[in-house]
Amino acid sequence: MSINNVAVIGVGTMGNGIAHVFAQNGFSVKLIDVSDAQLKKAISTIEKNLQRLVSKNIITAQLKDVTLENLQTYTSIENGVKDCDLVIEAATENIDLKLKIFSEIQSWAPEHCILATNTSSISITQIAAVCKKPSQVIGMHFMNPVPVMKLVEVIKGYHTSDEVTNIIVAVCAQLGKTPCEVNDYPGFVANRILMPMINEAIYTLHEGVAGVEEIDQIMRLGMAHPMGPLQLADFIGLDVCLAILEVLHKGFGNPKYAPCSLLVNMVMAKVLGRKSGEGFYKYEEGSKDVKVSARFIS
Repeated sequence: MSINNVAVIGVGTMGNGIAHVFAQNGFSVKLIDVSDAQLKKAISTIEKNLQRLVSKNIITAQLKDVTLENLQTYTSIENGVKDCDLVIEAATENIDLKLKIFSEIQSWAPEHCILATNTSSISITQIAAVCKKPSQVIGMHFMNPVPVMKLVEVIKGYHTSDEVTNIIVAVCAQLGKTPCEVNDYPGFVANRILMPMINEAIYTLHEGVAGVEEIDQIMRLGMAHPMGPLQLADFIGLDVCLAILEVLHKGFGNPKYAPCSLLVNMVMAKVLGRKSGEGFYKYEEGSKDVKVSARFIS
């Protein structure tokens, strides 16, 4: 089976990045979101990112135009998925929302359509349970920023067929990505390893072992990480980090995955990292300067 027509549901940071990459690589892409304003914002973001690539001579102006022509927007799942070979859900990391979306997708998508989720931790098997053909449900966990990062974690649910897995692995290669196949356990591989590290960094800050800059600097310079764990948490979104840790904690029942109370409090206070303008660091729109949040300066 060949994949030509792709739908992406959800046009936040991950959704518009996924749509961008597919459209740039010649796929016909339908962007779906309930908000027309969000769809317009997503197209504008993709256009700006493409123009940045043109200005750096990474792509041609012609490819930019072709990429934008490959994109269509819809506010209806029914209309957006009806002719698709692959649908990728990239909505908020919320199991109830994802189950609702998948129930609706499988009502309108063609029989042959592969249904994928960009979830970073939620069970593929659980999502597939609401679908008529669980063998056609799979995880495609892209990394942020999608146009730049090479990895796609390809997650096989309990019923995911080998045929579907092979098709998705081939699609990832068409996108210029490196697919890594993993099985369906809480957090898969990427976040099962990454989130406990981020959580431990937050505990280290909370217990007064070291400050924000010191913790991040030690991991950057000592462990050759391109970004310290606290800054990375801001980049991912503290609410997303908390949601993943809660999935790990519930899934394994092990206290080592219990989210730090500091993280819980920050999310409750809607201090979510870069997207809210403040997390462990303070972010100003249009500025590349990053300063430690005043609340963590003693």
